[in-house]
Amino acid sequence: MSDVHSLERDLLAAIANAGDEAALEEVRVSALGKKGSISELLKTLGGMNAEDRKQKGPLINGLRDKVSGAIAARKSELALAALNARLQAERVDVTLPARPEPRGSIHPVSQVLDEITAIFADLGFAVAEGPDVEFDDYNFTKLNIPPDHPARQMHDTFYLAPQADDSQHLLRTHTSPVQVRTMLKQKPPIRVIAPGRTYRVDSDATHTPMFHQLEALVIDEQTNLGHLKWVVEEFCKAFFEIDTVELRARPSFFPFTEPSVEWDMRCDRSGGQTIFGTGHDWLELGGSGMVNPHVLEMCGIDPSRYQGFAFGFGLDRMAMLKYGAPDLRPFFESDIRWLRHFGFAALDIPTLDGGLSR
Repeated sequence: MSDVHSLERDLLAAIANAGDEAALEEVRVSALGKKGSISELLKTLGGMNAEDRKQKGPLINGLRDKVSGAIAARKSELALAALNARLQAERVDVTLPARPEPRGSIHPVSQVLDEITAIFADLGFAVAEGPDVEFDDYNFTKLNIPPDHPARQMHDTFYLAPQADDSQHLLRTHTSPVQVRTMLKQKPPIRVIAPGRTYRVDSDATHTPMFHQLEALVIDEQTNLGHLKWVVEEFCKAFFEIDTVELRARPSFFPFTEPSVEWDMRCDRSGGQTIFGTGHDWLELGGSGMVNPHVLEMCGIDPSRYQGFAFGFGLDRMAMLKYGAPDLRPFFESDIRWLRHFGFAALDIPTLDGGLSR
């Protein structure tokens, strides 16, 4: 009897004096572990006669329950104390003055968007925007993309549940629906750029399911491919900050333009890095063309009077090309170390007179 009471007193004292969870675990193992003091007492019950077992059994089992409860309670106390200590250590005094230096960084895609917006604003373009969730009609049909076109397939497009009126919605696969919305509500002349997020079922080093795109649209009575080429040239000179640009046009096909052209820019990759405006290599920029008359007609514009051009490219890819990022995926991983390397100071606003990428 006295041995049980003495053991109880010693164990409860050891539990109360445990300064952290590691020390408490040592007490638990010494008492309730496979070879612990209480476990050894429990083993002796099997060799006792019925009278002794009836007398000592409740005492030993009671000791086990009391010690287990004390350990659980002490563990809760230690966890609460640790939490309070952590909260105290991490406490922020919101009354302190702000840090004098800016700590944030501008994402390269945001910087590139600001740069491109400044360039096109200087060329007389306005910015047009539209929703990420788009009508199938605006994303495909009014852009002269037929129902059996591969771009409409489920493996390329994120479709949403059909609406009550059986209309189909989707995550836009390009920013061209913004062009449709602009033509539907605005009469020519039209001169806009449409930047924004787009979505396609694709993911690798140079593709992501969500990416950023920018398209330009010009509709007027006398617009032609010469105007298109000049705008692309002037944009490349300003964006890549070079004096001369040599472009190469390749015939292509897009349902919403006719004729369709893809542009390449002369560059040099011989030294392990890409230098624009010189060399014997070519860099693909993006697709373009004269707006298909069927698109103009479906958007309520008379194709016998008006014509126009459109071109587009990926903002993420342009950021990779200009700032030397080798992989597209880190653009979307929110790694602060990557952002500190490729990012821009919060107050570095790109301007044509002060420099785009200071």
